[in-house]
Amino acid sequence: MSGTVRLVWGEQFMAYRLSEDHPLQPLRVKLTVDLIRELGLDALAETVSPRLASDDEIGLSHSRGYVDLVRRLSKRPPPPGRLPPDVAAAGFASPDNPIAPGMHEACAAVVGGSLVAAEAVHTGAALHAFNPAGGLHHAMRDRASGFCVYNDVAVGVAWLRRQGHRVACVDVDVHHGDGTQALFYADPQVLTISLHESGRYLFPGTGFPDETGVGEGRGASANLPLAPYAWDEPWLKAFDAVVPPLLREFRPTVLVTQDGCDTHALDPLAHLLGSTAIWPHVGRTFHELAHELCDGRWVALGGGGYAVREVVPRAWTLLFAEMVERPEVAAALVDAERAQPQPEARERVWALLERDLESLARELGQPLSLK
Repeated sequence: MSGTVRLVWGEQFMAYRLSEDHPLQPLRVKLTVDLIRELGLDALAETVSPRLASDDEIGLSHSRGYVDLVRRLSKRPPPPGRLPPDVAAAGFASPDNPIAPGMHEACAAVVGGSLVAAEAVHTGAALHAFNPAGGLHHAMRDRASGFCVYNDVAVGVAWLRRQGHRVACVDVDVHHGDGTQALFYADPQVLTISLHESGRYLFPGTGFPDETGVGEGRGASANLPLAPYAWDEPWLKAFDAVVPPLLREFRPTVLVTQDGCDTHALDPLAHLLGSTAIWPHVGRTFHELAHELCDGRWVALGGGGYAVREVVPRAWTLLFAEMVERPEVAAALVDAERAQPQPEARERVWALLERDLESLARELGQPLSLK
């Protein structure tokens, strides 16, 4: 049973636009909500507005000095030219994270949206909640990174952790969820799982099987990279080999998912060959595991996805259709044709996946296999 579902949406999300030609465009979030409404799926959920996260809430995962710096830059961007050392050190020398007027408030609304989702699930106002604007998983404690000024995923997880939850955070974005992993790398009460294109070929260059946590958090971080040109079949095999068994072993009380859809073959920023056909399975698996392990508590967030019109609205609507238990309504959004690489590349994808899964199983001391 889906129970009460909340969809977090507001025009405030449209403000998180780092530049006109930046790959991360909030239009994709609006197009997703438009498609959800067009199919009538919003009638099966309550749509609620985001709010601005407070500095203290953002501070659950970011330093006060960094928040103050972002606020200052947001109000008075420095003149063009060489940036002050503290600004460059905070990640704003990269074209991935340009200084944008109003970026503090814009990103605080994204963080606030994820907190609205987390609060609803924690209090029981909803069993499941989806913030499609969320999923900014690269931001570090003191640094912007990978289009992310604040890490709403980590803030939401940290807030749930403070409420006494044992939190599992599963990240299926094509890019490794490095910021979220780093912020909980020593915490045994937070399990982070990331499936992504290998950091040997793609930003941020991390997320290898030997990254399993430190200190008391050893074993509470799991990474399974995939080789370029991985398509639906090996991706889904990898997902099934890692996500259900590790969640069952960890026994979380709440599930948080970062649902980046940039694994798609049409995505311009990565090299996988996925399709929208993975999303019914992903959504159904998350849904079933949330009920099996967490009394239904599931917070779903967006993430990467840069085929703004072609892919993102369809992928996230398929996910949402599973959340409200009406997958048949969105079935036409599944790609009719699916890409596959040439035989030599297929062999390489499978060989590297088997190798890395064996490595992860050794690191964690758990049997994991491609069934």
